[in-house]
Amino acid sequence: MTSASRYLSERIDVPAGDVYTFTSDPANLPAWAPGLATSVTREGDRWLIGDDGAELVFTPRNELGVLDHWVRPPDGDEVYAPMRVIPDGDGAEIMFTLRRLPWMTDDDFDQDADAVQADLTRLKEVLESGRR
Repeated sequence: MTSASRYLSERIDVPAGDVYTFTSDPANLPAWAPGLATSVTREGDRWLIGDDGAELVFTPRNELGVLDHWVRPPDGDEVYAPMRVIPDGDGAEIMFTLRRLPWMTDDDFDQDADAVQADLTRLKEVLESGRR
């Protein structure tokens, strides 16, 4: 089964390697992605987000800027989120592919897209202001 996707991005005036390093650390999520995680806890090799204890799994660190991740709620379906950081001159572009989940209405999908874009904009603000 296929689903609709939206491609959201933000240009950040910080080197791509720095954007990747900051963004790939789940401990930094509350600073820039409260739509995903207002709290992050590390338990051994696992990262748990939010009050419900959903597990967050990032793809292994890599030289390509791939930040794909999976959110695994304790009692729900796993959600896959493709994400990339690519160099753009002296800065970077961060790109997120938002997949429409089967149960989403048009309004749900629009609201999810708005929340992800707000998180990417917040990431830009955090990194460009040096509040890392």
